Amino acid sequence: MKPLTAAARFAAAPAAMLAAFLAASAGARAQTPEQFYKGKQVELAIGYPPAGSNDVYARALARHIGKHIPGNPTVVPQNRPGAGSFLALGYVYNVAPKDGTVIGIGAPTAPLDEKLGTQGVRFKSSELNWIGRIDSLINMVFLWHTSPVKTIQDAFKTEAKLSGTGVGSTVSIYPTVMNNVLGTKFKLVMGYKGSNEAQLAVERGEVEGHSTSWTAVKVAHPDWRPEKKINVVVQFAVKRHPEMADVPTVVELARTDEERKILSAVVNAAEIGTAFFTTPGAPPDRVEALRRAFDATMKDPEFLAEAERTKLTVGPLRGEELQKLVAEVTSLPPELVEKIKAAYEMKK
Repeated sequence: MKPLTAAARFAAAPAAMLAAFLAASAGARAQTPEQFYKGKQVELAIGYPPAGSNDVYARALARHIGKHIPGNPTVVPQNRPGAGSFLALGYVYNVAPKDGTVIGIGAPTAPLDEKLGTQGVRFKSSELNWIGRIDSLINMVFLWHTSPVKTIQDAFKTEAKLSGTGVGSTVSIYPTVMNNVLGTKFKLVMGYKGSNEAQLAVERGEVEGHSTSWTAVKVAHPDWRPEKKINVVVQFAVKRHPEMADVPTVVELARTDEERKILSAVVNAAEIGTAFFTTPGAPPDRVEALRRAFDATMKDPEFLAEAERTKLTVGPLRGEELQKLVAEVTSLPPELVEKIKAAYEMKK
């Protein structure tokens, strides 16, 4: 057999390189989730500043889920706040490696924001791979005890200043929707860096109240409601939370069927709640591994003990069910979407 000429060797080199690349790619694809995750770090991208309820939930998950993921990777929380969590959502959707090494948490209203074309949306919610939900997220409006607004009826007659964060956050969305649909007189003072800072603004007297999750208040200031330092005037939920059985839901305040449909669509985000997702395009077996690890964490005695100790509530939803819920939100009928858009518009 004659040896290859220099020209023949040169021509054969790209083919050999391609074959080697394809073999390596096939080997990577053939890895089991355990082989892939072993020795790796998984980032948990948190779309909020430290110390708020979403941050507390995410860090609790990060401390426990790694032992349930095959290969036991180290899970590292990373705060990526900004634009009501849209920066983190955009990062996971557009920038993060599509290999199952990044998990994220963002605003539960994100699928609805996408449908409404809210400014700053750089993601497609239904293309994210949803891993699971720790709990539904019940938001509410509270007023400091010195405010003349003591009940939701007062909020229709008297203006009350509320601390606000990003435009895409439920902190800002829910009071705005109430103003536009029902005629309340909440005035948002924007620019606070997360719900924790916004609550401190209430305590300092910079504003009269704040709209945030019930969990955020319980975690940061467990004495506020028992000691009557605040009055919770409305909750954003389909049904009353057992711990706020005396507080009306925003849906109960609807005066017409149209108002009820708009408000129900908006508060359905509460069902998405503290939900976690990974990138589009992640290999299906790794998505499956992350979902089952999440489910196992929700039953983990150590995780549940930490949740109880830090006053976090746990009402999990599996990733597959969450994926369907997100798809439902992103397929609302156009005529209802237009009405919700009008409700979202923050008037100056």
